[in-house]
Amino acid sequence: MITALIIVFILAYAAIALEHPIKVNKSASALVGAGLLWTIYAIATNNPEVVSHELSETLVGTAQIVCFLMGAMTIVEVIDAHNGFDVVTRRIKTTQLSSLVILVGVVTFFLSAILDNLTTTIVMVSLVKKLLEKRSDRLLFAGLIIIAANSGGAWSPIGDVTTTMLWIGGQVTPVAIIKGVFLPSLANLIVPMLIVSFMLRGRLVEAPVAQADTGRDSTTDTERNVVFFLGLGVLVAVPVFKTVTHLPPFMGVFFGLGLLWLVADLMHKGKEDDQKSQLTLVHALTRIDMSSIVFFIGILLAVATLEHSHVLTDLAGYLDETIGRLDIIVFLIGIASAIVDNVPLVAASMGMYSLEQYPADSFLWEFLAYCAGTGGSILIIGSAAGVAAMGLEKIEFIWYVKNISLLALAGYIAGAIVYVAQFNLLH
Repeated sequence: MITALIIVFILAYAAIALEHPIKVNKSASALVGAGLLWTIYAIATNNPEVVSHELSETLVGTAQIVCFLMGAMTIVEVIDAHNGFDVVTRRIKTTQLSSLVILVGVVTFFLSAILDNLTTTIVMVSLVKKLLEKRSDRLLFAGLIIIAANSGGAWSPIGDVTTTMLWIGGQVTPVAIIKGVFLPSLANLIVPMLIVSFMLRGRLVEAPVAQADTGRDSTTDTERNVVFFLGLGVLVAVPVFKTVTHLPPFMGVFFGLGLLWLVADLMHKGKEDDQKSQLTLVHALTRIDMSSIVFFIGILLAVATLEHSHVLTDLAGYLDETIGRLDIIVFLIGIASAIVDNVPLVAASMGMYSLEQYPADSFLWEFLAYCAGTGGSILIIGSAAGVAAMGLEKIEFIWYVKNISLLALAGYIAGAIVYVAQFNLLH
């Protein structure tokens, strides 16, 4: 069974990677792969109750992430429909691409720590669309945003789901994780950001030509400001909502989406239907890229079979037996998170190593938070941020490998070196 699962996963992964050469949508490949993997797992296990229970658990976790993604994307679309991003774009005065890439990278880095890497990616990629006309430039910026969002989320207990898992599990504490992982995460960003900035030196920003839009013409500056700050405020408040209520983040996003919907309807209640039709949340829902959401569902379901069949746990055990060195093992786990979702990898690591053996805030847990959080940037489907950007900008897997993967790997290695050096100096 294990061999069959691995083969099917590799084939599905290859089909996703080669989406454009084989002309098969990645969503179809992900869904077929997930279906085959669960079918093989169910038949081989021959225990319908256990498999159904595991599938239900997986579906709950997947649904929470997908609902959060849909809510955040809808909020961003509402802001966009009101031309709310002009609030930011009008204040960006730089005309140099090299300066803009540093500005975008730094903002993404810190915003990701406050929000989370997924939400930040959606917001920043949408913002860059308003700043840059050339698609080649936007793709390069999107790649950097993925790196910045993942590195920014790694050092914050609420910035990345894997760091949150370690925090909730008692492996790390908020202050210690910030102190221990901030500088490595910053190094992870600085190296690729400076390289990209150097590549773009001397080039000017080419802003997109403003297009007439009935909906946008019917909004005032006040309406744009209200929608922008309320929408962004809702997204920023999600981590606070989660901390206070202990409810999943998607509930906070849905709550905020409802508030935004209410305010928007009240603002536009006096307008004619043709004026406000483009400004409603109903219209925003039609602009969401459902293909990307379906792909997200498929890839999460596919990876879950590797988790439930203990493939990931066995891999961790094998690494422990053959390599032995903890720093190298964790480094390789980070590399693996570029291929396999980092959540089950971290979950497997948490199950493999005990708190008795490795107490809270020890080398293992902090380095794992860094590696698992940033390693996913090496491939575009290695993180939720990458998948979101992939859908928003229609980024090809092969293009990302050719243009971004080496940059992300360079940043990942630089950050790992910084963490190990920092740990040795302080301990």
